Amino acid sequence: MPNASEIERLLSQAKKELEELDAKRTEIVERIRTLEDARGQAIYFLPSHDGAAGSPTVSAQSPPEKKVALFRSLFRGREDVYARRFESARSGRSGYQPACANEWTRPLCKKPQVKCADCEHREFIPVTDNTIRNHLLGRDPDSRSNRDFTVGVYPMLPDETCQFLAVDFDKSTWAEDARAYLETCTAFNVPAALERSRSGNGGHVWMFFS
Repeated sequence: MPNASEIERLLSQAKKELEELDAKRTEIVERIRTLEDARGQAIYFLPSHDGAAGSPTVSAQSPPEKKVALFRSLFRGREDVYARRFESARSGRSGYQPACANEWTRPLCKKPQVKCADCEHREFIPVTDNTIRNHLLGRDPDSRSNRDFTVGVYPMLPDETCQFLAVDFDKSTWAEDARAYLETCTAFNVPAALERSRSGNGGHVWMFFS
């Protein structure tokens, strides 16, 4: 049987190995999360139509301001308000709600006793280039919080028109249904793009208007 000093050495070695395994697991989990996010955000475009031939090209090497400008030109909705994704660590519930400048600022914010829709102190946050930058980054680099930064757009404009349409496909046949929809768009010369959903179990077909 090992003596006391040998037991301590073996115990220390085992703990070190466990720490290394924990670190490796954390690294792999983070890699999986990054890849899943990339898969969920990947957009597959149909071949370009002639009408888009004169459009400026934005690539991965383009400066951030050009990427933001392109994103805002496509996903254009209300400028006075945007929705931000939330996820409750306690209940696991997730969703989107209007971003408010007074959220959790006491005594103005009285959540959860008063619902946001009924709050007289609700102050919408307008959409800015920084809003879109943070959305594309998935976080706010200027915030001490490590909270996910994902926003949603309110597409209906004040004149009751919209800049784009998004068609949602789910269920087990979503891939086949989306492919058939895209083929129809191609047949009628309607530019469209397919995006994989966040869960990976569905997709959205986007159509943008001039």
